[in-house]
Amino acid sequence: MTATLITGANKGLGFETARQLIAGGHTVYLGSRDAERGRRAAEQLGARAVQLDVTDDASVAAAVTTVEADGGLDVLVNNAGIAEEWTSGNVVVGAADLTADLMRRTFETNVFGTVRVLHAFLPLLLRSAAPVVVNVSSGLASLTRLTTPGGRSYAYPGVAYPASKAAVNMLTVQYAKAFPTMRINAVEPGFTSTDLNGNTGAQTVEEGAEIIVRMARVGPDDPTGGYFDAEGTLPW
Repeated sequence: MTATLITGANKGLGFETARQLIAGGHTVYLGSRDAERGRRAAEQLGARAVQLDVTDDASVAAAVTTVEADGGLDVLVNNAGIAEEWTSGNVVVGAADLTADLMRRTFETNVFGTVRVLHAFLPLLLRSAAPVVVNVSSGLASLTRLTTPGGRSYAYPGVAYPASKAAVNMLTVQYAKAFPTMRINAVEPGFTSTDLNGNTGAQTVEEGAEIIVRMARVGPDDPTGGYFDAEGTLPW
């Protein structure tokens, strides 16, 4: 049975991804920064709760120990993320008000957290017969979209969140080249209604999770080092 770890999975897209993968036969480790919330979510789904704060080395190391003791890992879904530039009232912190502190906090979770988890779980993934990594990115990470006038992404004024997800895309490309036996891809779930955006998204978590689940199920002959949404390949 395929063993899968999902970070930031006690609610939203992570929770729905866990639900769909469990329904498809995966054993899912539900990673959650808050241990109690994670435990309740895991009980609801039939997953295995793992306390995991992607910003904390000790927490990530303990999660590795737990998963390794259970037998190993085949699929890692890096889903945990923040968007602190999305303030109340749907006001986005733009370039004029961007601070180094806001950028640092965003990168600590979205970028350094992804690296921290990847680095820690690589030994387990490399023991798998068919290791897979899914990095949850964003359409706002596309430099092509953000520089093409007329599109929704072009009008987006924020800096920290798209910069962090563009960095996640670069991590995806470079890790995929470094580990050619693994399938490592970035995905754009779409503008999904979750707590991250104050539940203002245009689609459901069921719809948003579809591409994450699809890429978590890829095989050794499927693409790696790519950037995808539900419709296909996205421009970098």
